[in-house]
Amino acid sequence: MTGTVAKDQLEEQFLDNLQVERERGITVKAQTCSLFWNYKNEEYLLNLIDTPGHVDFSYEVWRSLSACEGAILLVDANSGVQAQTIAHFNHALLSDLVIIPVLNKIDLKNADIESTLQQLKKLFEFTPEETLKVSAKTGLGVETLLNEIVERIPPPPEIKSDQLKAVVFDLWFEKFKGIILLIRVIEGQIKIGDRIRASSHTDKVHTVKELNVLHPYQKPIGGNPPTLYAGQVGVVVANINDNADVTIGDYLVHDDDADELLKDLKESKTKSLKSNPMVFASIYPCEKANFNDLKKNLQKLLLNDCSVQMSQESHIVLGNGLLHMEVFCQRLDDEFDAPVVITAPSVPYKIKIKGEKNIKQYKSDELIITNASQLPNPLIITNYYEPMVKGTIITPDGFLNSITSLCMDRRGEQINSYYIDNSRLLLEYKFPLNEIIIDFYDHLKSASSGYASFDYEDAGFAETNLVKLEFRLNDKPVEELSMIVHYKRAREQGRSICTKLQEHLTRQQFKIKIQAVIGSKVVARADIRPYRKDVTAKLYGGDATRRMKLLERQKEGKLRLRRIGNIDIDPETFINVLKR
Repeated sequence: MTGTVAKDQLEEQFLDNLQVERERGITVKAQTCSLFWNYKNEEYLLNLIDTPGHVDFSYEVWRSLSACEGAILLVDANSGVQAQTIAHFNHALLSDLVIIPVLNKIDLKNADIESTLQQLKKLFEFTPEETLKVSAKTGLGVETLLNEIVERIPPPPEIKSDQLKAVVFDLWFEKFKGIILLIRVIEGQIKIGDRIRASSHTDKVHTVKELNVLHPYQKPIGGNPPTLYAGQVGVVVANINDNADVTIGDYLVHDDDADELLKDLKESKTKSLKSNPMVFASIYPCEKANFNDLKKNLQKLLLNDCSVQMSQESHIVLGNGLLHMEVFCQRLDDEFDAPVVITAPSVPYKIKIKGEKNIKQYKSDELIITNASQLPNPLIITNYYEPMVKGTIITPDGFLNSITSLCMDRRGEQINSYYIDNSRLLLEYKFPLNEIIIDFYDHLKSASSGYASFDYEDAGFAETNLVKLEFRLNDKPVEELSMIVHYKRAREQGRSICTKLQEHLTRQQFKIKIQAVIGSKVVARADIRPYRKDVTAKLYGGDATRRMKLLERQKEGKLRLRRIGNIDIDPETFINVLKR
């Protein structure tokens, strides 16, 4: 329609470039494409950003909003408004963007257009007249949508200035070129040969070597010299090799103006480009010798996914959800050939401690605990606090009972509920974050036959009762499996993981004793029986003491093996243990 992509190059999930996106059928990374559209005999340049829909990748949406003047609120006419639709609408509203409501998939047999229009009116006050109806598959209504983008969404403000001010809203690493920047020029212009600095590292100067536009692949910009002007989005190659030289949210300025501009910009990173981690997990290479390679590969991948943070001291990777964590690790394997082992995901807890000596040692009476290994002696802890979230569920009312039961099982507290149309309910619950990060979404889909949607936001901390649950194999602790759990969940969680270890651990020549313990108290146990060779097979009658002697010797050998034998837990077992 726009001529951006040739017909013979068209394929499904065209903008989904990552292997993990194609395998899972979901969008993980926001992708940018610039295209030209002729409207009323004038040619317009449109910079479009395709963003993910899953709650775990909300950071990609927020990051993209910082580079836009408007947003298309795309709603599936078959599924209706989803929980994450509400969250993304609120962020677009807070970013002061023009929002165009659009119904997609109107060509489907089961598309319920009237009901979805009713939901949009009740939740967002969009009238049916201003809501566009399209089919991305057949192209129906897309031309009208492109015209409405030109009509409704204002162009970037025309700021006349010779001083460059550009925001970095994405970056990635390419071999031989180094770190590639995706920028939006806010003021001034940038051209090949310019010397630039980033707001977070004012002492480093880089020279622009290439300027490209994503159309949808990288294409060199025309002009002599090639130049990006205010309002344009483009790719900058400046031979940046150090990961610390530039980060997402930085501003770029010319070297000559740096001292004047960077004083104000250094502390004013775009707020929407910051992400608070919601899930914590330790990560290890499959082979210990590969630790340094893993660290380098992590740093390269972190460039492209700023919602993940890494701390080498405790070897902890932080992210925004279990799916996000799995995708991140799969990208490490796919893109850098770096398979890893991840431990049980956890959330940050807060504790209060007592005793002047202890407070002096930890430098505060309040501590944030992100890993079970950081938990101090329980005798000095006075209060435990766990992170809470406000969850939004949208579901057909026929599944209310099963969803209510699921929410109560996850220690949820209902805040509000109301109908958004004749048959769909919006439920608001307050949950402990730890109860929803692993498999709540899967169970919700199961309880609602796939019709319910879920989104959540931070709701602070609440006092609770926590314990440290540890696991032992033949009395040897397995630190990677240690976790902090609510005391009511300890026995159930311990029994579940012991059973899964029993199912997935490789059987040995000696007995394996699996225990879940809290302090010195065993709360769950499972055993794996050893292989047994028939050592009496060669005997043909004779004295019974001979048979007893062989069996006793076998028993002693197995006890000796049990004392010295090492039990290896393979990466697959760790992944299986993570799931309830």
